[in-house]
Amino acid sequence: MTNKEYLNQAYLLDLQIKSYMQECNELRIMSLSLSSPSFEEHYNATKNLEAPYVKTLMKLNELESKVLLKHHMLVRLKEQIYNTIENVDRQEYRVLLRLRYIQNLNWLDIAEEMHIDRSTLFRWHNKALSKVVLPKDAINLKSCNIMRPNAT
Repeated sequence: MTNKEYLNQAYLLDLQIKSYMQECNELRIMSLSLSSPSFEEHYNATKNLEAPYVKTLMKLNELESKVLLKHHMLVRLKEQIYNTIENVDRQEYRVLLRLRYIQNLNWLDIAEEMHIDRSTLFRWHNKALSKVVLPKDAINLKSCNIMRPNAT
C-alpha cells in the first residue's frame, strides 16, 4: 500500500458511511409509509402475519449496525493517520496533509487556506507524501473484515 492510498482511506470510508446513512434515511421513510391495500380475491395458505414494515425495520437495524462499526473504524483510522502526519518534519507539509486527509478539503480550498498557488501545493504534496512513514500496524481497510459488506 502506498502512502497516498493509506492516507486516502479515511476519505473513502467517510463517503461509504455517508452513502449508508442516506440508505438509512430512505429505509426510515419507507418504514413510515403506508402500503396500498389489495382488493383482489386471492387464497394464500401461508398468510404473512407480520406487519409490512417489519422487514424494512430489520434492514434498517442491520444497516445502522454496519454504520456504527464503520464509524468506529473511521475514528481509529483518522487517529492513526493524524499521528502519522505529526511525524512529518516540515510544518507546512503537516498542515497540507491534515487539510487534505483529515479534514477532506479539496485542492482549491487548501490552496486558499494556505495562501499558495496550485503548482506549489502539488509540489509540496508530493514532497510531503515522500516524507510520510507508514506505521508498522497501519490499518488497511482492504484486508479488514469489518469493512467487507457481508462479513460475519
